[in-house]
Amino acid sequence: MMSFRRAFLVLTITILAGWPLPGSAKGLPQADETAIQSIIERQLAAFRADDAAAAYGFASDTIQMKFGSADQFLYMVKTMYYPVYRPAAYEFMTLAAEPGGIFQPVLIAKNNGDTVVALYLMEKDETGQWRIAGVKLVNPPGTGT
Repeated sequence: MMSFRRAFLVLTITILAGWPLPGSAKGLPQADETAIQSIIERQLAAFRADDAAAAYGFASDTIQMKFGSADQFLYMVKTMYYPVYRPAAYEFMTLAAEPGGIFQPVLIAKNNGDTVVALYLMEKDETGQWRIAGVKLVNPPGTGT
C-alpha cells in the first residue's frame, strides 16, 4: 500500500505537471463526492466565521488528537494555512482516488491575486462520515515552484 506521504507526492507531481489525475474518482459514488465537497465548504465557512469548534469538528480524529483543542487547531490554520483560512475564492478540481486515499484538490485564490492548490486528504470515520485527514498546499499547474 502506498504511504500517505508518497500518495501526496504523486498527486502533487501530477497536478504540478498539469497531467490528468489517474483514477479520478472512478468508482466513487456521486453522493460521496458531494459529501466531500460539502464538508470542505462547511469547514471553509467555519473558518470565515472564526468558529473554531465547527472547523475542528470536520477534521479527522487523528487531526483532532494531534492538536488537542479547537483553538489550537484554528491557530495552526491561521498561521500555516492562511489561504485556506481566508480564501478570496475557491474552486473544486477533479476528485482523485489514489492508493493512498481520496484527494480533493481545491484551487484557492489568495487575497493578493495569487493562487494555490489545497490538496485535501479525505477519510471516512467510524460512523461512515467523511472527514478531513490532512491538507497540503502546492502551487497550481504552470506556476513554477
